[in-house]
Amino acid sequence: MSNKHYSFFGAVERSFDKAAGFTQWDKGILAQIKECNAVYQMRFPVKLDNGSIEVIEAYRVQHSHHKTPCKGGIRFAAEVNQDEVMALAALMTYKCAIVNVPFGGGKGGIKINPKKYTTYELEKITRRYTAELIKKNFIGPGTDVPAPDYGTGEREMAWILDTYTAMHPGEIDAAGCVTGKPITQGGVRGRREATGLGVFYGVREVCNMPDIMQKLGLPVGLEGKRVVVQGLGNVGYHSAKFFQQAGAKIVALAEYEGAIESDAGLDVDAVFNHRKQTGSILNFPGAKNFEKSSDALEKECDILIPAALENVIDGSNAPRVKAKLIGEAANGPLTPEADEVFAKNGTIVIPDMYLNAGGVTVSYFEWLKNLSHVRYGRLEKRFTENLNSHILGQIEELSGKKVSQTERDFIMHGPDEVDLVYSGLEETMITATHEIMNTWKANPTIPDMRTAAYVVAINKVATSYAELGIFPWSSSKNSTQGASSPFLLRSQIHVDAPPSKLRVFVRVQTA
Repeated sequence: MSNKHYSFFGAVERSFDKAAGFTQWDKGILAQIKECNAVYQMRFPVKLDNGSIEVIEAYRVQHSHHKTPCKGGIRFAAEVNQDEVMALAALMTYKCAIVNVPFGGGKGGIKINPKKYTTYELEKITRRYTAELIKKNFIGPGTDVPAPDYGTGEREMAWILDTYTAMHPGEIDAAGCVTGKPITQGGVRGRREATGLGVFYGVREVCNMPDIMQKLGLPVGLEGKRVVVQGLGNVGYHSAKFFQQAGAKIVALAEYEGAIESDAGLDVDAVFNHRKQTGSILNFPGAKNFEKSSDALEKECDILIPAALENVIDGSNAPRVKAKLIGEAANGPLTPEADEVFAKNGTIVIPDMYLNAGGVTVSYFEWLKNLSHVRYGRLEKRFTENLNSHILGQIEELSGKKVSQTERDFIMHGPDEVDLVYSGLEETMITATHEIMNTWKANPTIPDMRTAAYVVAINKVATSYAELGIFPWSSSKNSTQGASSPFLLRSQIHVDAPPSKLRVFVRVQTA
């Protein structure tokens, strides 16, 4: 890659512009979709355990308000910056649109390395960040709903919930202000593995398409396919595990400390436990070590799953990638230059903006659960089991035959919460996959699956703007309705209210 500054948000905009050329929407509508509606950049002080005071840099971006609330994770990482958060928020807008989740895109980040802070310090940082969001109305069940991301998890989401609840006493839907919570605090079963499971469902569906597999010279299905997974975090681990369970062979795994390979296949759980015990995936029994973690990306395989950080494959190493199918489990693992290389080579890239939507899909289910105040399955589980038992009894009585206990247990089982979550996620990913593929097939000039996915997203978001109209409305005879061309006024507001500092970018639309 060039030494020039790489803009993640700029890359998202390039992909957007590329796809917009295959749509017929008004330029003003397209301009509004592409922009971030609001960018909240803050600074706040936190007293550390040693008594010193540190000023924390943090962000929350609301990319689109065509649907509310906005939705997107909060990451804790030393590399967090405004450009990255804006890009991730934009991807959330398109992601939600593709999988038919009625949210606008949002994203948050705190510029810290969480490993350098104690648990108590992290709690103070998280709670203060939440308080800053509350003060400017950047969090709430109907406004903006955060979730876990890189460096955060159920623990941090519980702190956010408690802080929000303490500052909004009596708000009945307060639990819906954040998702990815512990089960005991209103979380939903299946959320932890949701992103990895969504990656699996999406790749599986593409692999079940005979025409796509024929183009790649591969047999239909996942059975026997050689898979390389980069990243053994939450997403990478669960993705690899589901692929293995489906009969695929995990031939290489990579982490920041290095990579390992085995043509005979790697047992994901065994590697995971080895890393827990030794602190590294290297020197796993029966596996060969790679000198560099990035070398795993170039290993001969059928499917490559980059599930770590962005920009790991660019124009320089893309020509050496041998995978026939790439599933972007991470956000932005490929640069636009890499996309061009793969499009020319005929490599299928399943884009991140749709493939890793499992997390937000199940977050949507959790949000609905919080607003309904009832656990999935609670109302119908026993009724379904009793009904199935009665039907099975009648069938056995009429046929004079008995089914096996295994089949009996399967038939009589009423859905638990996790069953319904898995089912809803599977339906979501299958539907989205076919919608993208149908759009691509309908217009052969669309160069790749990513562009087709953007076209799907743009059409849905633009339709919302066209149907809702542009606010405020004008009584002028010259005013237009629907997909009118809005005049976009960009204003920048600086508010200093020590000890915190706020910078908000506001995009105002007028007809």
